[in-house]
Amino acid sequence: MKTAIILCAGAGQRFWPYNEVRNKTAIPVMNRPNVRWLAESLVACGVERLIVVVGAFEASVRAALQGVSVPIAFIRQNPPSGTAYAVMSALPLIGEEPFLVAYGDICTPPDTLRRLIETHRASGALATAVFQPYLPQHDPRDWIGAYVRDGKLLRMEAHSADTSHRLGGLYAFEPAIRDALNAHPGLMTSVPVGGMPPMEAELAQTLQTVLEMGYDVPAVEPVGFLVDIDKPWHVWEANARWLDWQAAQLERDQIGKEVRIDDSAEIEGRLVVEEGAEIGKRVVIRGNAFIGRQSRILNGAILQGHVAIGARSHIKDYCLVTGTTVIGNGCIVGHDAEMDGVMLDGSFLFHYCEIMGVVGQKVDIGAATVCGTLRFDDGDTVHTVRGRRERPEFGANGTYFGDFSRTGVNVITMPGVKIGAYSCVGAGIVVYEDIPSRKLVLLKQELVFKDWGPERYGW
Repeated sequence: MKTAIILCAGAGQRFWPYNEVRNKTAIPVMNRPNVRWLAESLVACGVERLIVVVGAFEASVRAALQGVSVPIAFIRQNPPSGTAYAVMSALPLIGEEPFLVAYGDICTPPDTLRRLIETHRASGALATAVFQPYLPQHDPRDWIGAYVRDGKLLRMEAHSADTSHRLGGLYAFEPAIRDALNAHPGLMTSVPVGGMPPMEAELAQTLQTVLEMGYDVPAVEPVGFLVDIDKPWHVWEANARWLDWQAAQLERDQIGKEVRIDDSAEIEGRLVVEEGAEIGKRVVIRGNAFIGRQSRILNGAILQGHVAIGARSHIKDYCLVTGTTVIGNGCIVGHDAEMDGVMLDGSFLFHYCEIMGVVGQKVDIGAATVCGTLRFDDGDTVHTVRGRRERPEFGANGTYFGDFSRTGVNVITMPGVKIGAYSCVGAGIVVYEDIPSRKLVLLKQELVFKDWGPERYGW
C-alpha cells in the first residue's frame, strides 16, 4: 500500500497533564515523538505518501514529522468531530487505491503493520483491522471493544464488559469503504444498552457497518505489543514496552565515534553509545543501555535494567537509574537521585530525589522530593479521569509531573497523584490529591512564639 492516513486531530482530554503543550501523538517514546516512530514504521512497510489529519496543537505534530523521507499532506480538522470524519476528509487525496489508516497515538513494532498489510492483501477484504486480545489486567470497559473469533470480527461493542478484544487503531481499507463511511450515523451506536455514546463519528462504527453490509472483516493481532497512548500512565507503558523491544533486538555493542569508556566502569549488558558520549569512572551498568550523543555517565552512576538516555544528558554522582527507564535529551540526574520511569527533555533531578513515574518536559524537581510508591494496603491506586474512576493496569502508583512544573525541597507525593502543567508545589508539602494546572500551592503553617533566653538555664 502506497498511502497511509495518520490521525492526529484529537484534543486528548484523558491524557492530562501531558495534553496542555502538545498533541498527545507527539509525546516522546524512547526520545522520539510517537507519531514519528509510527510514520517511519509505515515508510519501512512500503508507504510512499502520508496524509496527516491535524487539529489540536498541530504545530507539535508538524514538528515531529519534519524531515520524514516521504511526502506529507496535512489536513486540518477543526473542530475535531471524530475519526471517521477525519478519514473522510482525507479521501479526496487518495483516489481509487487501497490505503492504511493509523491513529497517531498507537505504539507498536513495525511488524504489526506488516502483518496487517499482508493479511489484508491475502484476504481481499473491504476492511481489515488490528485487535488486541484482553490481558488479565485489562478492564474491557476502558476501551472500544469487539467480539473476535477465529481471526474474524463478529461485532463491535464499545466499553462493554463482555468483549474479547480491544480495537488497535490500525486499519487497511479498499476504496469502496467510502460507502460505509458515508453511512456513518455520527455517533457510536454499537454500545451496551445505556452506554451513552458522545456525538462523535468513531471509525469503529464503520467496521460494524461493513459487517452489516455483509462483508467479512479480518482481525489481526499485534506483534509483540501495542499501547494506545490515551491516559497519562500510557506514556510510561509505551516507553517501557518500546525500550524492552529495542533492547531485545541487540546482538552486539554499537559504539560511535569519539566515545570514551573508562576502564573502571562495570558493564554487564549490550551498549548502544552514540558519538561523543562518555562513560566515566566507577559507573555501573547492569542491563542493555542506549546512550545518546554527547551524554555523560559519570562518577559512580548506577544504571540497572534496560535504560535509554537521550542526547546531551548528564547522569552522575552516584545516582541510581533503575527499572525500564527512559531519560530524555538535555536532562540531569545528579547527586544520589533515583529515577524509575520516564523523564522528558530538559528535566532535572538533584540531591536525594526518589522519583517513580513520568516527569514532563523541563520539570525542576526540588532536592529531596520523594514519590510514595507503596500503599499501606499494598494495592494499586484508583485514578479519576474526567470524572471516571479507573485502576490502571500499568503504573498505577507512579507520580505524574506535568510539563514545566516545579517542586520545592522535601515535597512528598502519594502514589498515583498528578501535578498539572505550569504548577508549583511549595517546600514541605505532602501531595495527597491531583493538583490542577497553573497553580501555586504553598504550605501554611502556624507558628508559636515564646520568651526564651539564658534565664531558662538558671542564669
